[in-house]
Amino acid sequence: MAEYDYIIVGSGINALVAAAMLGKKGRKVLVLERNEQIGGCLRSEEVTEPGFVHDVMATTMVLFLTSPAYGALGKDLEARGLEFAHADLPTGVLRPNGSHVIFAKDRQRNVATFDGLSAGDGQAFSREMDKLGADAPFLFSLLGGALWSGTTLKTVAKQGWGRGLRQLAAWFGEALVPARGYLETTYKSEDMHALWAPWVLHCGLGPESAYSAEMLKVIGFAIELAGCPIAKGGAVSLLNAFEKLISDHGGKIRTGADVAAVTATASGQAGGVTLASGETLTANRGVICSTTPNQLYGRLTKDWPQPLPVETAESVARFRYGKGNMQIHYALAKPPKWKANPELGKVALLHLTSGLDGVSRAANECERGLLPTEPTICVGQPASLDPSRVPEGKSILWLQLPEAPRFIKGDAAGEIATGSEGLWTEAIRERYADRIEAILSNHIENFETIKLARRAYSPADLEAMNMNLVGGDPYGGYCGVDQFFLWRPFKSSVNHRTHIPGLYHIGASAHPGPGLAGGSGFLLASSLS
Repeated sequence: MAEYDYIIVGSGINALVAAAMLGKKGRKVLVLERNEQIGGCLRSEEVTEPGFVHDVMATTMVLFLTSPAYGALGKDLEARGLEFAHADLPTGVLRPNGSHVIFAKDRQRNVATFDGLSAGDGQAFSREMDKLGADAPFLFSLLGGALWSGTTLKTVAKQGWGRGLRQLAAWFGEALVPARGYLETTYKSEDMHALWAPWVLHCGLGPESAYSAEMLKVIGFAIELAGCPIAKGGAVSLLNAFEKLISDHGGKIRTGADVAAVTATASGQAGGVTLASGETLTANRGVICSTTPNQLYGRLTKDWPQPLPVETAESVARFRYGKGNMQIHYALAKPPKWKANPELGKVALLHLTSGLDGVSRAANECERGLLPTEPTICVGQPASLDPSRVPEGKSILWLQLPEAPRFIKGDAAGEIATGSEGLWTEAIRERYADRIEAILSNHIENFETIKLARRAYSPADLEAMNMNLVGGDPYGGYCGVDQFFLWRPFKSSVNHRTHIPGLYHIGASAHPGPGLAGGSGFLLASSLS
């Protein structure tokens, strides 16, 4: 008998959720991570100055805090040191002319704010949120449930019976509306459009993408309810809690363990793995891979005894990746003072953009391989929520640029020489970071004076840290409707099974997609014995 029941390849949020849940079921689990630290897109480091703790990639925990995985594991993780820091003002938008909107965890305040922008917009927002709340059980069962299951079939059938088939079809049609059309027909104020448009980028979409409006409504509902919390002390505190939980239930985590291949049993099932070092490890019940499809089928099973089915091979070849991501981190001598309104310093995630058209333009430029002239900038202010991350009186900024091309064809502004190879270089990264900093400096008083250090990560840098971030895509692949829901990662995919018995696929590339909810890990672990 093998020492382990399940071997999990990778250690991102989905892998950790699966390992913890299987451990609680009494299964012995081994988690293998090729890097020297676990976490995937969760990592906290002092990347600028000593004493300044930055979440290098993912930071906002709202999806995890509101997830079924947290419902199942939250108390266990809290008992092992996990705490969240919350903000009453989860998000906002700041436009080049200084106009701005702040969104609160307070419906009454939000209605008043939005009505102040344009009469009726506040009431429209309240109606939309109430409508989504009424639909929440059905909607979230589709967004986060096992789609190929009797439970989901019964849920849809029940809705069809209650609403009528034509109204159910209308509901699905409404769910496919793009954000641009929804925003322009629901709210009169361009500031309202500017507030919500950037959030589609955090779903791997653009304002003209199908179903992006539905995701905006989900995000508005979630952050008004739970805000944009972060882990106290950095994302590493969540990782530390998971490590303890997995270990306490007999599981083991190994870092520096690069899995080279999944191995087959005599009966053709997944029976373990071989490491790059040559070491072989076996599992009684199965192997779970938290990877991209290219890694799973192009590397880990490329020497499988049976050839890859034609349909799967074609699906791997056609699998598409989305826009790249870029991160910039600042250490500051003191908290930033925003020129437009000091209260902006209390906002957890602030978007800098000219508005809906600006988001659309930058996303389009990125998709065409161009460095955007005016990118959408997401500014996180962790120290305003969690002062423990910085020396007393100091601060940090967390910047995310979700419109960074994976391969560079040029600069939309015609200012940065990009060469003909299409690759990110240190020079291009820093020149582009200068462009971002110039925008930031226009909004923050004496920014050059309070700036202590800057650290930028291009899409290429992010992929070097995590091989699942292909071209810097943090979402495990393009998230358009043709590669999502029932069709993620492939049109033929059924939940998290593969064509190989005992081999399972989780991670951002699998349903229900990217984010820190741990959805695929939760769904798979819930289904396994």
